[in-house]
Parts: sequence; C-alpha cells; structure tokens
Amino acid sequence: MKKNLKYYLKTKLSAKELQLVPTSFDVVGDILIFSEFPRELVKKEKLIGSLILENYHHIKTILKKTKKYSGKFRTAKLKVIAGEKRKVTTHKENNVFIELDVEKVYFSARMASERKRVASLVKPNESVLAMFSGSGAYPLVIAKNTKCREVYGVEINPAAHRYALENVKKNKLENKIKLFLGDADKIVPRLKKRFDRVLMPLPKGGEKFLGLALRNLKSRGTIHFYTFEHEDEIYKAEGKAWNACKKAGKRCKILETVKCGQYSPRFYRVCVDFAAD
Repeated sequence: MKKNLKYYLKTKLSAKELQLVPTSFDVVGDILIFSEFPRELVKKEKLIGSLILENYHHIKTILKKTKKYSGKFRTAKLKVIAGEKRKVTTHKENNVFIELDVEKVYFSARMASERKRVASLVKPNESVLAMFSGSGAYPLVIAKNTKCREVYGVEINPAAHRYALENVKKNKLENKIKLFLGDADKIVPRLKKRFDRVLMPLPKGGEKFLGLALRNLKSRGTIHFYTFEHEDEIYKAEGKAWNACKKAGKRCKILETVKCGQYSPRFYRVCVDFAAD
C-alpha cells in the first residue's frame, strides 16, 4: 500500500481512535482482511472501509474476522464491512492464479515467499507430495515454476478441493498435478507410491502425520515439516523430526530450519527441512 492507513484517517478520527486503528491485515487478491478489529471502532468501521476503498484502488472488498481459525478445516468467520459483498477472489503469486473463498478455505498470502523457497529446492523429475494442499497453492507454485515430474495434493476440505481442481485447469497444469479429496491418513497409503519430497504445511497438529510422510518418502528424500514454536524453543521443531525418524527406524539429517511467519507474539511458524533414509 502506498501510504499508511492512519495517514488517511488522521482528520476523520480522534487521536485516541487513531491509536486503535489496526496496522496489521492480510490482502488476498482484491480482498483486505482485518484479523483483529477493535470493538471501540465498530461504529467507525464503514468510514474506515470507505477510506480504504477510496485510496487503495486494487482493494474491492474489506472483511473483518469475527471468529478465529477453528474447526476441522481451520477456517474463520468473516464479515463484509465495506465494498463488494463477496468472499471469493483470485490471488496471484509466483506466476500462478489461485481462486478461493477466503471464508471457506484456509489460505495465507504471507506464505508466498515460503512457497517460492520450497519450489526453489525442487529438482528436475522429482515426484512431490503436498499433504493438506488446500486450494492448491503449493502444487500450483511447484508445478508452474520447476521441472518436477509430478505433484500430488491431498486435501480434506471439500470446498478447498473444488477450488484446487478449478485452479489446476485455470493454470493449465493438468499434466503435472493430481489431486485427491480426503483424510491424508486414508488417501496417502492408497496411492502406493513413494515421493522424493513431502510437504506438510499444517503447523497445528501436523506432527501426528510425520510417520505417514516417512513411510511414503523415498530413501534420502526430503520432508518440509511445519509447526508452531515459541522463539526460545525453535529447537523443539527439529526434535519432532528427529523423534519421528527414530520411531520409524530411519536416520534423520536436518537440512535447514526456517522461521516463516509470526503466529502471535514470540510464537513463529517454523519449517524444518530434513532428509531421511
């Protein structure tokens, strides 16, 4: 955005109200989403929304989160506070288009650089498995930007899976991406296939799927395991990888541990890249 939001609001709000204006928000496609919106500003939300639309022309809809990510599909409740009354948008990143309903599908635009980082590690002719593939972001970015042989995606949320299927067509990647709807625990064993690389972008509770990932990984293959950790306990993320390998009777080699987003004060989304054989 060109100027800080508070710049446009300084003549419209009191000094006290101005201090409460959220400085953090997400932009997905042409939709802006406030994760935290103070109750004290509820009566001013339409004013704030109209000023955003007036000054940031690429934004068409403004939403605020009324219920945090929860439930089986890790989705949030969102309310339109200004602009077009819709929650579907098309987000562009890393040379792909991703259409989704931001209320029905979990998606983090802030992970774009992390998706690019992982794609940069994919070698020619690799078979890649993206567990918890959502609306297709990881499979799309990898299939579009690398010389991989194929990318398999598994997703339990039917709405996300429907969007992923459409996104594969929209990006003309049908020849490289195969998508499956269902629980990873049930779908992955049925594939009867081992992969060079397994992605696990489910930071909350993802460790319970590490054994599954290891069973379907080729020898010396790579796993990208995501988890949430306190900044003083990042080492615990690596410990989860080590423990899973030990339980599976495999050797573990930590390749890199990366902070890839702040979840809350002093808590981070962490990715552990590790090889196992």
